Amino acid sequence: MGPLPTQDSKNQAGDDAGTIRAPVRIAPNLHQTNNAEQDKSNVMFDEEKNSVGFQPEESKQKTATTSTTTDVPYCILPERQKIFLMMLCSFAAMISPISSSIYFPALNSIGSDLGVSTNKMNLSITMFLIFQGVAPSFIANFSDIHGRRPAYVIAFVIYLAANIGLSLQKNYAALMVLRCLQSSGSSCTIALGSAAVADLSTRAERGKYIGYATMGVTLGPALGPVIGGLIDHFLGWRWIFRFLIILAGVYASLVVMFLPETCRAVVGNGSVPSARWNRSGWQILSSRFRHGRKPPEPNYDTVQIGKRRPNIFASALIATEKEPAIILAYGALLYCGYMAVLSTLTSQLKSQYNFNSIQIGLCYLPLGCGSLTSRRTVGTLLDWNFKREAARQGMPIIKNRQQSIEKFNIEIARLAITIPFVYGGALCLIAYGWVMQFKTSLAGPMVILFFMSFLTTGAFSSLNTLIIDTNRESPATAVAATNLWRCLTGAGAVAAAGPLIERIGLGWTATFIAFLWLAFSPLVWAVYKWGHGWREDLRKKREDVEDTA
Repeated sequence: MGPLPTQDSKNQAGDDAGTIRAPVRIAPNLHQTNNAEQDKSNVMFDEEKNSVGFQPEESKQKTATTSTTTDVPYCILPERQKIFLMMLCSFAAMISPISSSIYFPALNSIGSDLGVSTNKMNLSITMFLIFQGVAPSFIANFSDIHGRRPAYVIAFVIYLAANIGLSLQKNYAALMVLRCLQSSGSSCTIALGSAAVADLSTRAERGKYIGYATMGVTLGPALGPVIGGLIDHFLGWRWIFRFLIILAGVYASLVVMFLPETCRAVVGNGSVPSARWNRSGWQILSSRFRHGRKPPEPNYDTVQIGKRRPNIFASALIATEKEPAIILAYGALLYCGYMAVLSTLTSQLKSQYNFNSIQIGLCYLPLGCGSLTSRRTVGTLLDWNFKREAARQGMPIIKNRQQSIEKFNIEIARLAITIPFVYGGALCLIAYGWVMQFKTSLAGPMVILFFMSFLTTGAFSSLNTLIIDTNRESPATAVAATNLWRCLTGAGAVAAAGPLIERIGLGWTATFIAFLWLAFSPLVWAVYKWGHGWREDLRKKREDVEDTA
């Protein structure tokens, strides 16, 4: 992300390596702010302990002081470039949901060719979800330390290899193993995309940018079944995986060519140059044709210094405290219900309406359209409510400056959007179950599915934003923790949904799931009321531990 350093800046860094100097703050002339407003809000800026200024190794041994970056922009990139990068990450992340949903219309065809039952084919969905939850825990923590670009390369290599194998395999065992490998590669792109949002945007504008970053994730469930149904009907199911090879190849090429390193542990606010091997093709080309233009002065104070060794248990450890544990657990409960609907819709449409694979694929469109609409709407709502709460709590908002939430109750700002969406989604789920069970006009369940998807996706988005907000130091790890909880519990829901529907019917199954959503909703109210206090107690506890260490 950062440009090449000039020779003068290199010499200066070498001359100062043995001395302790006050950090030099150089603010690019991007967003000038009023001095009085700046002074008023200095106390609200983020000064977290892990965001110490980067200094040469000798200097770090001589001083333990930390520097702050209150007068520099959070990200030096212009807004248009940030939107472009987030859209790029968004469509790269599309391969995860599209790999899952493109498979649904072809379940009957694949099962018939391989000679396995519907329940065994549903087991392949369960295994996909398990690995979708576990795999990001490994790559996300790696990316928080070593950068997003190398993590993307690893993910795409795994994914492409898996799809090549899937297009050639001829037995159920190979299908299961390769689907797990495919899930491992594709799921990492979601965590990396959300981490890029945290790298490039402040909390005050994060809702809008998450809308851009999750657009591809939303389009995947909408387009996947339609594409899968068409390919299965006209070309055969093996061409589904060949299509995914082509799609992933295009996305991987775009990432390698245009996506710069964004990890704040590597490039800070974008002014610090990354290693040459970790630069995009565009950066390398543009550095050769600068025509005398000087790159921005590197600001090493913005480099976020944290743990230098990956911890594969980092995602699980996030859930050891009250607030994140409740957020993750309730988000997983919502996801269970959503996946129960998604995984059984194919069989319900087949049994109730006798649809073919193309018709089944088209019936997934309301789910995707509702989700896509929700991402943009809820992102705007989250930003609006953040600014409203900031004004109410007396915190001024300054553009392109990351502000501390130490004294700000961000739980109210985010969960005020989540709670009504949860209740609305529960009502839609009940309505869907009974309307589908009594085989009404197809328009009934399709309209209800649109609104159910709109509301539940809105709840997912706000919970996901909150978990990123409260884990600024390791956003990819936080999103990986979300995937871990949701996908592991979702795998159980997929395995249980079919037998439960056979025993008590779709209507009562949907009612039971909605009842669980409502029965455990007081947990969200608890975070709304006491979450800020829990977070403050945890911060003080950690400070006490550091003081005694």
